[in-house]
Amino acid sequence: MTKDDGEMVEEQKKKPCRFWIWALSSVLFRLILISYAGNLNLSSRPEVSTPLTSIRRLAEGYWLKQASMSPYAGSMYHGSPLLLSLLGPLTVQRIKGQPSHLFCSLVFVIADILSAILLRGIGKKLQMAYGLNARLLGLLKSPRDKAGILPCGDIAALVYLWNPFTIVCCVGLSTSPIENLAVILALNGAVTRRVPLAAFGLVMATHLSLYPAILTIPVIFLLGYGLDAPPLKLFLQTRNVESGNRSSTSSASKQAKSKPTAQLPFLWKTVVHFVFWALVWSLCVMVLCRLSLSKHGGLEEMFKRTYGFILSIEDLSPNIGVFWYFFAEVFDFFRNFFLIVFHVNILFMLLPLAIRLKHRPCFLAFIYLAISSLLKSYPSVGDSALYLSLWALFVNELADMKFSFFLFCGYLGVSLLSPVMHNLWIWRGTGNANFYFGNAIGYACFQIVFVVESVSAMLNHDRALKKCNPNHQKVKN
Repeated sequence: MTKDDGEMVEEQKKKPCRFWIWALSSVLFRLILISYAGNLNLSSRPEVSTPLTSIRRLAEGYWLKQASMSPYAGSMYHGSPLLLSLLGPLTVQRIKGQPSHLFCSLVFVIADILSAILLRGIGKKLQMAYGLNARLLGLLKSPRDKAGILPCGDIAALVYLWNPFTIVCCVGLSTSPIENLAVILALNGAVTRRVPLAAFGLVMATHLSLYPAILTIPVIFLLGYGLDAPPLKLFLQTRNVESGNRSSTSSASKQAKSKPTAQLPFLWKTVVHFVFWALVWSLCVMVLCRLSLSKHGGLEEMFKRTYGFILSIEDLSPNIGVFWYFFAEVFDFFRNFFLIVFHVNILFMLLPLAIRLKHRPCFLAFIYLAISSLLKSYPSVGDSALYLSLWALFVNELADMKFSFFLFCGYLGVSLLSPVMHNLWIWRGTGNANFYFGNAIGYACFQIVFVVESVSAMLNHDRALKKCNPNHQKVKN
């Protein structure tokens, strides 16, 4: 072993220790902020708490339930009855001299840590797959090339833990950490091929916020095709060239070998297993919700007050999305038409992206989450925290992404201007709704550019692999 190899081994041993130091530091930082949560007043910020994620609304729903009333009475609470049963008792627990809802804050801290650990597991699997694919394509020729692969799992986990969006959601008593945990649990189960876990995470994420239902497509691709990889044609060309070098070939046999006729096998048995477990978990969730609301309208009331509330956009209180302003201005005669247009807009993007990115299902899940964060009825910064951490899983592939600094400055500027514009409009009275809506429009534009450039960078990476692959040049010649 050379001196350089020994230094690389020592560096690899130090990385796990560094990760846990940074992770524990993020927990300590959260606990410090939680002790001053009353002064920060983050739970009232529209960027953090929405009608679906506000702990204050959840506490109101629990109070109504304790008073033998429907938790959905009064149009305050619109979340899951299971989440109400889990967090509701914690909202009434008090410790003298400590901030209110302290136990809920600790639950959200634990949820963030679990999400980071699961993200790290996803990243390790993707990193191993990236190294294996690069070696099969002949792109890793020395140990130093392998050392150049960034630890995407550690990076993604730390991006999630130290992202200001994640921190303010945790300290601001938003239920977004629970929803993000369910989504990451589904992806982790699919990546590690733990089918019951993947089905449970997807069912719970859909139950909590509806929009993660679109992740069914990338989860099925993960279970059917496997982890993210370059296009299949590159591997077929590599295999054909290697087999051609080992045997004497005629011109006819060379022509036959240069045609990639094989297809990537799809594991239907695993997908059927996933569908079975998804139905089982869905049935369990429905039964528990039925028992929880047996005296308050049952499942019909729950569907109307949760999913119906999301789709009909009844609450037009300001948030960082664009729906609230648009539907406050639109004529009632056209309201149903535009509701259909806005919601179907997400569905129109699913199929084209699935066809183009089916060889990269984890990246497809990231794109789906970014699009749903942009077009959902009641978005919060917790949604952005989730897809930004998933983006960090692909730092090796997206290293040459354009406009990175521009997007960073844009996200930072919008984050700083949003509370300023809200204060000018609501509290000082020197502005109007256009101030805050203009900031929301800018935020939406930056998200659009971010999604477009991410997809473009990934496709350019695949093209670059094709050009760098030495076996591709042999096939071409």
